[in-house]
Amino acid sequence: MGEEFKTLEIVQKSPNLPIFHLFLNRPSHLNALSLDFFSEFPKALSLLDQNPSVRVVVLSGRGRHFCSGIDVSALRGISGSSSSSGDAGRIRERLRRQIKGMQAAITALEQCRKPVIAEIQGACIGGAIDIVTACDIRYCTEATFFEVKEVDLGLAADLGTLQRLPRIIGFGNAMELAMTGRRFGGTEAKNLGLVSRVFKSKQEMEEGVSAIAQAIAEKSPLAVSGTKEVLVRSRDLSIHQGLDYVATWNSAMLLSHDLEEAVSAQMQKRKPKFSKL
Repeated sequence: MGEEFKTLEIVQKSPNLPIFHLFLNRPSHLNALSLDFFSEFPKALSLLDQNPSVRVVVLSGRGRHFCSGIDVSALRGISGSSSSSGDAGRIRERLRRQIKGMQAAITALEQCRKPVIAEIQGACIGGAIDIVTACDIRYCTEATFFEVKEVDLGLAADLGTLQRLPRIIGFGNAMELAMTGRRFGGTEAKNLGLVSRVFKSKQEMEEGVSAIAQAIAEKSPLAVSGTKEVLVRSRDLSIHQGLDYVATWNSAMLLSHDLEEAVSAQMQKRKPKFSKL
């Protein structure tokens, strides 16, 4: 897409498919999250969001592992800035802004209108859990392992895991994993509901996710974007508020040509063709 990143790579594997791959691209560091990542990640997601040729984003890691969490050097940089001399109140206010900025980089996954599928292999540790819980759909391999690791580093996970993980796997399960920091594998992740499916190998996962992404890409972009928006928004609303929100959303979007095209395609037993978003 003409943009150079230090920690990421955007690839369209097939020019005929509106599926773009966003890679965490520090394989020699097990794709650990540097401070550069937190400025580049929302920028990359914004580029994908604004590109009308993109209908689905697949997020994965280069190399053997998805992501080993936040880079130790990044943690040192944050702690170093907070321990510098100066007024204690201003130091802590600056640290809070830095944490809020890192949180916003992860939340950018939810704010992207295009669906984001996490394709997880190898390690998914610490900050990587923050990332995948903000994705829309998650898949992994049998060899994948997960750890909510922050408690072992002397801190509470602060980039979204403690807020999003309980809504995905339940409060009690999230409490146990976050308190113990224990490792769990792909099969347990599936049983907990963290991932939708476990594949035997990375190759099978890539083939399976590709088929799923293509199926989503063939649907109305307005309907897919709307479904994501309503689901994410309704998570924080009562049922009544969620129904009111989707009624307002559809009253604005229902009259598009996509509805007519979808109905016509079903009647004519053909694949629908939708305009770019």
